[in-house]
Amino acid sequence: MKAKKEFLTPDQEKEIVAAIATAEKNTSGEIRVHIENHTEKPPLERAQEVFQLLEMHKTAARNGVLFYLGVTDKTFAIVGDEGIDKVVEDDFWNSTKDAVIAQFKNGNFKEGLVDGILKAGERLKKYFPYQDDDENELSNEISKS
Repeated sequence: MKAKKEFLTPDQEKEIVAAIATAEKNTSGEIRVHIENHTEKPPLERAQEVFQLLEMHKTAARNGVLFYLGVTDKTFAIVGDEGIDKVVEDDFWNSTKDAVIAQFKNGNFKEGLVDGILKAGERLKKYFPYQDDDENELSNEISKS
């Protein structure tokens, strides 16, 4: 994988943010993407830490989803908050992760993220449909550290 600054082009980042907006259009769920170069921690542990740092656990329905990428470490994890984690099938996060990684292995990083985001959005829509009073509780922008 390329270094963080070169990992995605600005246009690819815009497409990912647009996919987040599309995925969130029909759900009260919240999706974020976080990219960093390196961590000493295992990817899932670091993703859970970033989830807390981004205050994703503070959504009203506890239905946030984080896509975490460690670029130089070549690591990836998906974390769902307890609200969605309780209702999705046991293998949902792993099957979503596997689909994203399959794209990554072909160098299709933006496509992998978009596919995973849209898949998560569909599942969020099923369990947390959009309500008239829903508001976007978290930024759709990609966070980086």
